[in-house]
Amino acid sequence: MPFFCWNAKRAKNCFGIIIATLFIMFGGIWLFEYMDAAALNYSVSTPAKAPEGEMRLVIRIYDRVLELYDNDKLFKRYRVAVGKQATPTPVGEWNIVYKGWSPSEIMGTRWMGLDISWGSYGIHGTSAPWSIGSFASHGCIRMRNADSEELYGWVPIGTPVDIIGPKPKIARVLRRGTAGPDVVVLQLKLVALGYYQERAKGVFGKDTEAALRAFQRDNRLPESGITDAKTMNLLKL
Repeated sequence: MPFFCWNAKRAKNCFGIIIATLFIMFGGIWLFEYMDAAALNYSVSTPAKAPEGEMRLVIRIYDRVLELYDNDKLFKRYRVAVGKQATPTPVGEWNIVYKGWSPSEIMGTRWMGLDISWGSYGIHGTSAPWSIGSFASHGCIRMRNADSEELYGWVPIGTPVDIIGPKPKIARVLRRGTAGPDVVVLQLKLVALGYYQERAKGVFGKDTEAALRAFQRDNRLPESGITDAKTMNLLKL
């Protein structure tokens, strides 16, 4: 009998320690998330409960932050996870083209798909909330589930999504018909120089070719419409 009571008492104490440990652990996670969100938004004034104007998203890869703008005024910041070095998040100027429930449990509860032509990329929740704030994904933008649900309820299909971050090198000749992250780099450069007026979506079409030919013509180069060595040298790419 004394042995039984001793074991029962010990088990009760162990159970209490486990509960206290779990409380401290999950309470610590909640506190960290709360403090992180507060730090991200300490300078943001949001008198309205929800954005009411024209919305735009900016994702800053280096900072692992997603910014929501309402009529070009910063409305809210979210901590996110972005692509690993081997599977980077594509830099460029995209739009949300699909909204729905997440296609798999690992992607949390919401999915906002982007119009990236060479893969399936989107903004979504996650079943691994500890990865938020790191370089952890296969290229998508991960959010905490509660954050993805909030954003999902606000942004409509068509919302612009500008992703800012490290640009890949152009290691091939680009011409009409090519597509990929390197085409985005070329388009962004042509935008900066005033030759390209469209959003940089990484598809080398007739507008990109026309912009490149115009740059070549203004710089007395053969109007080849491709990224030959002399053109790349003048573009400083």
